[in-house]
Amino acid sequence: MCRKSPIDEPAIMVEQGLAVSPRADRRCGEPVVGGAPFIASGKLPPCRAESGVDKSGVKPAATLLEYSLRMARPRFLAVLTGLAASLAALASPAAASQDELQATFDSTFGTQVRQPQSFDAIYASSFEQRIADLANPAMGRIGVAAIDLATGEEVMVLGDQLFPMASTSKIAVAATFMELVEQGRYSLTSEFPLMMPVASAKFSSARAPVRPGQYMPAIDLIEIMITRSSNPATDALLAAVGGPQAVNAWMQRKGIAPFSINRDIATLVRDDGEYNPATHIDTRDAATPRAMVRLLAGLYRGEYLSDESRRVILSAMSRTVTGKRRIPAHIPLEARVSHKTGSLNNTSSDIGLIECPDGRVIAVAIYVTGQGSKLAREERIAAIARALYDGFAVKAQANPTRNWASAPYATGG
Repeated sequence: MCRKSPIDEPAIMVEQGLAVSPRADRRCGEPVVGGAPFIASGKLPPCRAESGVDKSGVKPAATLLEYSLRMARPRFLAVLTGLAASLAALASPAAASQDELQATFDSTFGTQVRQPQSFDAIYASSFEQRIADLANPAMGRIGVAAIDLATGEEVMVLGDQLFPMASTSKIAVAATFMELVEQGRYSLTSEFPLMMPVASAKFSSARAPVRPGQYMPAIDLIEIMITRSSNPATDALLAAVGGPQAVNAWMQRKGIAPFSINRDIATLVRDDGEYNPATHIDTRDAATPRAMVRLLAGLYRGEYLSDESRRVILSAMSRTVTGKRRIPAHIPLEARVSHKTGSLNNTSSDIGLIECPDGRVIAVAIYVTGQGSKLAREERIAAIARALYDGFAVKAQANPTRNWASAPYATGG
């Protein structure tokens, strides 16, 4: 019968830097490593005789320890050995440097920094490669987001990076106002004064001074705000809805983010040029291309407004007279473009919907900074828009699907 046998001499065996100490109060046949039971694979040998010495003259504790170490997995020993070596280095008067200690730790635990085989981007198709090439940021940041509303396929280049919205934010202002019309607070015949800017020095006040001008019905303010990008009309509607924070709240309720209007248009234009958008990201009055495409898609599908309200906005976008050299420039005449442009210091943008002859609709947001000139930025927008049009057409032909994107949507309101 196996019984505990007292250990007359505490045995400490150090093998390859590992200290192993038996404990007198252990269960019979169970060695202890580092003060805790060590479970090794295989069957432990039976306890020695009560005398505490076997035929070879080796005490039971030492025999069991030798057996446990012999049965331990090599990797476990290697890990503990390396760890012990690291600790020994720290305890040494001539302690190893931080780099040496990190190298020892990494070598033991396999945590070395692994370098990627290549830093080159990998694209799923030549279509995506083409868009990425056109959106090369060598001369300034370029953000692109596009979704084929028939198939759900999308293409993004810096789609989640913030860009100056400039006047593309006016679509959100119009949508916020149209919701108030649906709620009965205003009508399209409600009149508001144009907010005319008053000359003032840059950064001389938190808000640029304006004065009331001619009164116009809301439907006319929306028309010139979108088709001609009128800033006084925009500030009139912005004041009517409750300021920039009201538009931000509307976008937030619709789940469209990141998006933020922080200043009225008069202040935005007066203080323009504080930063270079080609190399600096200003979080004020900014949104991501993905967020703006989501806004366009939701408006077209009738997710946010009634059918009548969305038609007011989309029909105005189809009559836009600014940005002829942007999205519409290279799009075939049989396609219909409804869009809204934006321009500020060293940045040009265009967002819109391209209705294709086969019934598909593409939502597009393109933000271009730098490039050396406004003309060069506009040419880049036009080239990207045509590449998106062609690329989605090829994909649609390769995977034909019935398209219901242009069906009427009735959401009430």
